[in-house]
Amino acid sequence: MPQGVPENVPDDGLTTRQRRNQPVLAVHTGPGKGKSTAAFGMALRAWNQGFDLAVFQFVKSAKWKVGEEAVFRELGRLHEDTGAGAPVQWHKMGEGWSWSRKAGTETDHAAAALAGWQEIARRLQAEEHRFYVLDEFTYPLKWGWVDVDEVVETLRLRPGNQHVVVTGRDAPPALIEAADLVTEMTKVRHPMDAGRKGQRGIEW
Repeated sequence: MPQGVPENVPDDGLTTRQRRNQPVLAVHTGPGKGKSTAAFGMALRAWNQGFDLAVFQFVKSAKWKVGEEAVFRELGRLHEDTGAGAPVQWHKMGEGWSWSRKAGTETDHAAAALAGWQEIARRLQAEEHRFYVLDEFTYPLKWGWVDVDEVVETLRLRPGNQHVVVTGRDAPPALIEAADLVTEMTKVRHPMDAGRKGQRGIEW
């Protein structure tokens, strides 16, 4: 069990156990590599704790082969076969969400992103999952496809003990202000700066 001691302990009457079971809104932003990778690392911990897990990938094409997706789908099957871990769902926007196929123009993609957020909001209200990864969700917010204020309000008022991790560059200030945990990835050096291409086992 982590032994970190908070610098400030609020006078809220909560026990240590209660403080260990509070919902967390995390944001991974900044220009550096590793935002999604860190979120999926957290999702692995959540799966191991038996937290029902849902990943929603915005922007990435549904045709792209994502290594983490393959692993988490296997973990989902492992849960179904043995009871280990927890259920896993993985949804990609790209050509369309699994519940609503949309493709084509930017208007179509904007509508798909909004439909994705609306489904997430519905699930949050229904407490369908314990851990959510909203991968690259900052981009639909930045582009105006999804209303930032509505997102922040929904996340702040989500019931129960649901953890949410949002990734992507240029996270809006209102989302950062609402988050409990904010990490900014800063780029010091990247292989692509030297003209190198993405590598197997690193990018996918």
